[in-house]
Amino acid sequence: MTHPAPPLPPFAPDASHLPKDHPPVAFGRIGVLIVNLGTPEGTDYWSMRAYLKEFLSDRRVIEVNRVLWWFILNAIILTKRPGPKGRDYRSIWNTARDEGPLKTITRDQAEQLAAHFAGLDSRIVVDFAMRYGKPPITERLAALQAQGCERILLVPLYPQYAAATSATVCDKAFDALKAMRWQPTLRVAPPWHDDPVYIDAVAGDLERHLAALDFVPEVILASFHGVPKSYLLKGDPYHCQCAKTARLLRARLGMDETRLKLTFQSRFGREEWLKPYTDETVKALATSGVKRLAVFNPGFVADCLETLEEIGVENREIFEHHGGERFAAIPCLNAGDAGMRVLTAVVERELKGWVG
Repeated sequence: MTHPAPPLPPFAPDASHLPKDHPPVAFGRIGVLIVNLGTPEGTDYWSMRAYLKEFLSDRRVIEVNRVLWWFILNAIILTKRPGPKGRDYRSIWNTARDEGPLKTITRDQAEQLAAHFAGLDSRIVVDFAMRYGKPPITERLAALQAQGCERILLVPLYPQYAAATSATVCDKAFDALKAMRWQPTLRVAPPWHDDPVYIDAVAGDLERHLAALDFVPEVILASFHGVPKSYLLKGDPYHCQCAKTARLLRARLGMDETRLKLTFQSRFGREEWLKPYTDETVKALATSGVKRLAVFNPGFVADCLETLEEIGVENREIFEHHGGERFAAIPCLNAGDAGMRVLTAVVERELKGWVG
């Protein structure tokens, strides 16, 4: 499926300085490219296999011996996992648009950002890309340049920085620039794990969803995507930034660590990952007598397989199977008012000096 460029706001750069015989050239625009993790193009075996191969071949994501990992990936994972993962994706698939919900939401975020900035500065062009899958970063950077974007703000959609997420977005963008004769000037938005706008938006949205429930959770889990513990020991700041986000949310919500717990999800393999694990915590809470539980995902800017299926289905089943009675999976900020307030604030802040 192609990714058409969004309509551009009226813009007429001053070309009076160019010689009369100068060929037509687009210039004078400012691009904003928001980038999320990615999604398969379909739920069938081969679409899932292609997506998993690209994702799990990234050396930022899997930091193990390459020869050993090549064998594990190609002989085991890419043979066995596409089928089950395809079934998981089918349970959350946006059938109306034939795409994963992550792509639907990210497109909506880009369109709302474009509408917002069109009224502020006609030079700004907003687009979106996926690190794995489509639309690819290289293609969208080239499209922005073709539209005259001489300056581009790259926004990895991760509030907390990790080498396996934010850094790999930058890697791909820099690889694209390597192939360009005329490189646009590139800025990268930093993580916003402790930004007051983000903390207030997440806390306020959580309060709104909790108020709409017909029960009061005894415990609330702030579940972040996990990474191997070895990444932390090598100097990755992800764990520290997640912990700070949780601490600031507790302060904003007036909750202590017994009411709002920090956990990490989505681990695989035998290596130790960041703890405590979400699924083990959910099980332990249920077996200890907790009957009402809510889980939210402040590290995700858009709902996806890890929030909709892993939390909303798998962890719900774990909780209920071990004695829990009421379970709520709180939606991510997505493209709602709170979520767009955060993304708009991040982009506006990082465009300073280029705009206004």
